[in-house]
Amino acid sequence: MSKKVVLAYSGGLDTTYCAKYLSDDLGYELYSAIVNTGGFSSEELVDVEKKAIELGVTKHVCLDETENFYNKCVKYLVAGNVLKNNTYPLSVSAERIFQAIALAKYAKEVGADAIAHGSTGAGNDQVRFDMTFHIICPDIEIITPIRDMQLSREAEIEYLSAKGVVRDWTKSKYSINKGLWGTSVGGAETLTSNQYLPEEAWPTQVTKTGEEELRITFKKGEPVALNGESMSPVDVIVKLDALAGAYGVGRDVHVGDTIIGIKGRVGFEAAAPVVLVKAHHALEKHTLTKVQLNMKDPLANTYGSMVHEGQFMEPALRDIEAYLDESQKYVSGDVIIHLAPHRFYVVGIESEHDLMSDKFGSYGEMNNAWSGDDVKGFSKIFGNQTMIYKLVNNE
Repeated sequence: MSKKVVLAYSGGLDTTYCAKYLSDDLGYELYSAIVNTGGFSSEELVDVEKKAIELGVTKHVCLDETENFYNKCVKYLVAGNVLKNNTYPLSVSAERIFQAIALAKYAKEVGADAIAHGSTGAGNDQVRFDMTFHIICPDIEIITPIRDMQLSREAEIEYLSAKGVVRDWTKSKYSINKGLWGTSVGGAETLTSNQYLPEEAWPTQVTKTGEEELRITFKKGEPVALNGESMSPVDVIVKLDALAGAYGVGRDVHVGDTIIGIKGRVGFEAAAPVVLVKAHHALEKHTLTKVQLNMKDPLANTYGSMVHEGQFMEPALRDIEAYLDESQKYVSGDVIIHLAPHRFYVVGIESEHDLMSDKFGSYGEMNNAWSGDDVKGFSKIFGNQTMIYKLVNNE
């Protein structure tokens, strides 16, 4: 009886090579799976399934993790205002771990002897996938043909042609990875340190030239309505992405440290993530105390860094999530955003939990809840220890 292997299959050159190599050369019974974390249309998923069936797989499945990805990760990236190196909203790195978890669980479900993926030896994904598989299904063998054999595109195409698999393998100048939380764009200029991506490289072209305002409603830190229309947080993200993306909002190039120790650059377009994080942060500055805001930042940075490096299953992240959940108790209200070509800004917020209430005073204008004498005494005591230190040490 043949051994079973579950292959992470996207329909591209690398995973198509893996499919034929695993079944024809290694003799595995092949189960292909694609994990959707919000980046595929129904037409694209049908096309991938068709290609898998043409390769003779025993079974092909689409594992939809979009809602799970939002509920277990994205909501905390918003709550933590997470932008890696103050720039990157973890557009691809966050979703990879959920793809790996889904694949590992599916491999256990079908009783697979092995699990395979098409990562090369040059990037972060190999670590994210391998580490997740080792944690969830340590007894299942991991097979990575592209990485292990260091295959060139030409060698893969030649092999597939000999197997009768002839497709248009024309390689795009850029590698595009799209998901719920943004799209990465890699290649050409991102391989340098001094060039920016040209207009034609961006998957979403700028089609709007005017300006407009929109309103995002948050409830306990989660986006629940757009322009007054209630919808799920996932739908808010999708619709906001289309609205703001048409202005070219959310484009940037991230420079970061990879898990394997080298520097890397990647372009990304993430209209909804960038706008939501900015809007949410503005609402928090109105509704949280100074100490709450100060405490959140280092915890959120730790959370983002560990998610980026594939350490999502580390128990400490559940502790941080518990803190973030509690911190969002009063982060509710509307944020007004102004959109224009290639830019946006927060107009302001409206919230019943706004701590900037004129009941207590207007900054720089009027104090209603204290007197001048109160401030005189407070100011003297507030600097008391520093005054003593200076006097004792003759400074």
